[in-house]
Amino acid sequence: MRPQKWLLREPGAEATARLFCIPYSGCGASMYRRWPRFIEHIETCPVQLPGRENRMREPAFATYEEMADGLVEGLAPFLDRPFAFFGHCGSALAAAETTARLAERGLPLPTRLFLSSQVAPHDPPYGRLLGMTHAQLREELYVLLADLGTPNPPEDLIDLVHEILVTDMEATRKYVLAEPKTLPTQITSLGWTLDIDVPAALTKGWAHYAPTTFELLDGVHYAFLDAPDALRRVIVRDLPNPAVS
Repeated sequence: MRPQKWLLREPGAEATARLFCIPYSGCGASMYRRWPRFIEHIETCPVQLPGRENRMREPAFATYEEMADGLVEGLAPFLDRPFAFFGHCGSALAAAETTARLAERGLPLPTRLFLSSQVAPHDPPYGRLLGMTHAQLREELYVLLADLGTPNPPEDLIDLVHEILVTDMEATRKYVLAEPKTLPTQITSLGWTLDIDVPAALTKGWAHYAPTTFELLDGVHYAFLDAPDALRRVIVRDLPNPAVS
């Protein structure tokens, strides 16, 4: 089994569950580099999307519907054991839409969706970055890349990431559902106490899509990048080891 271009590394045979981690707006799979490869029995599998990092030469998806179609095709070979999706902010929408696509095609379904800092898609799109101009988004990238370990990014890198971020922001604006749709899974909606980008109180709409557990964890919008212990405990709790259940 080869990861080809959708995963940074080949999944191991020893894990009893997999967590596919989708990068959020403007970013690639390396944003999960601080996450351990294994969270107890769960293997974390960072997903690489077109237009980012080692796939920079490929066109980015313009909508979450297109992204979901690509993810279904790219991840299908690796859905041979219990799995879940983790998505933060915009990538939470990708996780939800991909689940709907898997159901439509009769493919294996995720046991759980871990959706961090994102309003449900039938609610009006919300996020600090959505209200920014192109120039403001560019400035925001310097802060984001510093958080990701690149404190002095070259201008050509900023140019490339800025183009992807603008595309992703437009995809988020477009992804609005007239009403909730049922997802054949369970949801863990994650909020953060100091999140000024997407306050946790605005994420309650996910309860209309699937049975949902709401968790409020300590930290700012980007706190998940370090895979804090509290987040790991929630993941292990909600994606239990099938070998001991």
